[in-house]
Amino acid sequence: MARRLTGPKQAGKRPGGRDSAPTELGEDGFPTREALLAFIEANPDRASKRDIAKAFDLKGDGRIWLKRTLAKLAEEGKLDVERKSYSKPGALPPVVALEIFGRDRDGGLLARPVEQPPDTEPVLVSIRTARGDRAPTAGVGDRVLAKVFASKERPGPAYTGRVIRLIDHRKEVVLGVVRKLADGSFRLEPVERRQAELVIDAGGLGDAKPGDLVEVEPTSAGRYGLPRGKVVSVLGSLESEKAVSMIAIHAHDIPHVFLPQVLAEADEMKPAGMDHREDWRDLPLVTIDPADAKDHDDAVHALPDPDPANPGGVIATVAIADVAIYIRSGSPLDREALKRGNSVYFPDRVVPMLPERISNDLCSLREGENRPALAVRMTFSADGRKIRHTFHRVMMKSAAKLAYPQAQAAIDGRPDDKTGPLLDTVLRPLWDAYAVLKRGRDARRPLELDLPERKILLKPDGTVDRVVIPDRLDAHKLIEEFMIQANVAAAETLEAKRQPLIYRIHDTPSLAKQESLREFLKTLDISLARGAELRPAQFNGILAQVRDTDHESLVNEVVLRSQSQAVYSPENIGHFGLNLKRYAHFTSPIRRYSDLIVHRALVGTLGLGAGGLTRDEEARLEEISALISVTERRAMAAERDTVDRLVAAHLSGRKGETFDGRITGVTKSGLFVQLPIYGADGFVPVSSLRDDYYIYDETAHALFGDRSGKGYRLGDTVEVKLVEVAPLAGAMRFEMLTDPAALPGMRQSFHKARGRRTAKAGNNRLGGRSRRR
Repeated sequence: MARRLTGPKQAGKRPGGRDSAPTELGEDGFPTREALLAFIEANPDRASKRDIAKAFDLKGDGRIWLKRTLAKLAEEGKLDVERKSYSKPGALPPVVALEIFGRDRDGGLLARPVEQPPDTEPVLVSIRTARGDRAPTAGVGDRVLAKVFASKERPGPAYTGRVIRLIDHRKEVVLGVVRKLADGSFRLEPVERRQAELVIDAGGLGDAKPGDLVEVEPTSAGRYGLPRGKVVSVLGSLESEKAVSMIAIHAHDIPHVFLPQVLAEADEMKPAGMDHREDWRDLPLVTIDPADAKDHDDAVHALPDPDPANPGGVIATVAIADVAIYIRSGSPLDREALKRGNSVYFPDRVVPMLPERISNDLCSLREGENRPALAVRMTFSADGRKIRHTFHRVMMKSAAKLAYPQAQAAIDGRPDDKTGPLLDTVLRPLWDAYAVLKRGRDARRPLELDLPERKILLKPDGTVDRVVIPDRLDAHKLIEEFMIQANVAAAETLEAKRQPLIYRIHDTPSLAKQESLREFLKTLDISLARGAELRPAQFNGILAQVRDTDHESLVNEVVLRSQSQAVYSPENIGHFGLNLKRYAHFTSPIRRYSDLIVHRALVGTLGLGAGGLTRDEEARLEEISALISVTERRAMAAERDTVDRLVAAHLSGRKGETFDGRITGVTKSGLFVQLPIYGADGFVPVSSLRDDYYIYDETAHALFGDRSGKGYRLGDTVEVKLVEVAPLAGAMRFEMLTDPAALPGMRQSFHKARGRRTAKAGNNRLGGRSRRR
């Protein structure tokens, strides 16, 4: 029989000022599961195991009980675990980016998370900040960063929120291309494939011509017929060489034009001097980058460690452009960089985080020119273990600008006029140091997914020439490992100094994703152990089992999908994929705002001169982390959409042709098939698979025929015919030509799993649950 106890001692008041409910104690003297769930829901920002134990005054055996109970609740799907914090399944994080889409009956703003589907329960956004001041002016269509709290008001939205920052104003416009019909009338073909066409009256055309990419403001939407609109902005011709990336820039609201005051500030800057700097200009640091790189923000050097106490050890040096000396906190340049969050890379252009005067000139480590840098010198033992490191603010002069294939060719015995003189003194010591660092990496055993990256090469007119998979060279791996170690050193130094910073974190796969992966692997007779704390090495073992088999690409894809999203956060949980306890981004401040924050933190805490982190920035690290995590995902989506549009346009004249493809997505609506040669996806609707009634098995990532048991599974190689192309939307529709394959036991396992889920749901509805004995 349960008894009541006063509310959790540390729970205080719930968000919104409501007192916490009394806590129920079970027969064992510990809080009931319901009390734990209620506390976690009411206190999303204080829901780690430590916070919960403190709130309920649990010690000793109580903490052991809490650990087991939370694990059981997570296993039952009643809790999610992310960043070592618990939450209701599907709950929002404490700080989240929202898109305001309407108002409630009282005029309050309603918003939904930017990163969640449109049918997510709406979030009510308050018009006041946490400090009680007027929030940034926000309205319908805007995107904001908000602190959110679970709401107990029913009926009504699941959350209330307070606006922290306005991310951007969204204009009430539709992006699309002007088309002229045979009868002389004009239509807007929207970029968004789900958007209806708009009629553009001749008087609303403005300066736009057929084929122009425009923004149209809807003017009316009658009960019958298409809505109407007028052109408010002409963005350029769809025939121009950079039109495809311009579509993504506007569709994703990516800032791409620098304000005059930002450019003026950049243009007025003078090269940094020697104040608080060591003179490293005689050290032969070199840059190794892609052949077409325009900015160079990292340089490397290595030599054997002369210390007899460290036989076989090496000293590796990484120097990074000192952006913090130029971009000061709160300046127009700084505000613009934060708004952009990162540079965005399209096949035909780069939208930089910083103006070219900074990124391609003052902060680019050009060969033979003096440049300010923040450098880290790291000493490694012969087995690849880092012994010590030190940071330095320096003036350097790059000894050479090298491309990856050029440096690799020199090591492979084919030096040229530039690499020949550097081979013995610079390049071979670098490769020797990489061999040492690789031993450390191999011992660390990070996640090793085999997913080749494709690069689209364009013709002068901006259309696709060909798609290539660049060779993965040791030169690439060398630079990658040097940068990882420099990033680790930055995080370690700031932690040791108790300096707040922004970490790059990557959580372990959620329990739900682990279970889904486990069920999938069972279909291939591969096991994934339960209970033990998951490590990247376990995934590597699975990948090794399928290497050079028919299932290799399938399992790599499914393992990738089981991983959490890497994000930025002032709270450290480590980096699962790299198998590191602490990690921060330090090596690319020209193109990532996170790295600029880390540079400022290092400069300030180590007393290296001007440009350190301010108290205001320290107080806003959670807000900044959430914002730049959003801008990073925005950039990834825009880059992906651009590739889809380029490939769709490239293939638009090849309707009716057949292609070899691979199934990369399975839904109840149909199959996504990727053309490996191009790296773009098309869709096979389930309604076009007419030989059987197909059932979706989420666990097996498959569609199988109800009568035959045959079907299609994620990773299958298939032949498809291209039947429809929508270049503007980047969409292709395929017809499946490959017959369904036998999927042994698929129907039985599906119905068995469905039976288990039905029984479990019924048990939950009856209130059945195991009790601690």
